[in-house]
Amino acid sequence: MFTKFEHFAATSLMGSPEEAPPRRAGHLHFDRDWEKMAFGVAIALSKQGHYEWEEFRQMLMVTIKEWETTHALDDPEWDYYQCWLTTLEKMIVKSGVLASGELEAEAMQLLNCKATHS
Repeated sequence: MFTKFEHFAATSLMGSPEEAPPRRAGHLHFDRDWEKMAFGVAIALSKQGHYEWEEFRQMLMVTIKEWETTHALDDPEWDYYQCWLTTLEKMIVKSGVLASGELEAEAMQLLNCKATHS
């Protein structure tokens, strides 16, 4: 169940089709576990005050536009949550939660942990 902030954050993305998360039967839809995790981390970091939600939303739109300028609009490589993850990485570094090198090290540690426990 969403808190008021989480509900606000999720619904604030629904106004613009290009920034809206994938939905199925009216609900947020995640194909892979990391998508749900990245979605939750982005909301949690904003809720904790590391950045404003509107700043994340604006950065997401910029990230999507950057992707669109280098790809055909019907490119099968399109991945909304990859843009979301790229935005999250930018915001983590920009807000000082982690430095760029720390972010890479933490990601590798998570990936290695997942690989050894599979």
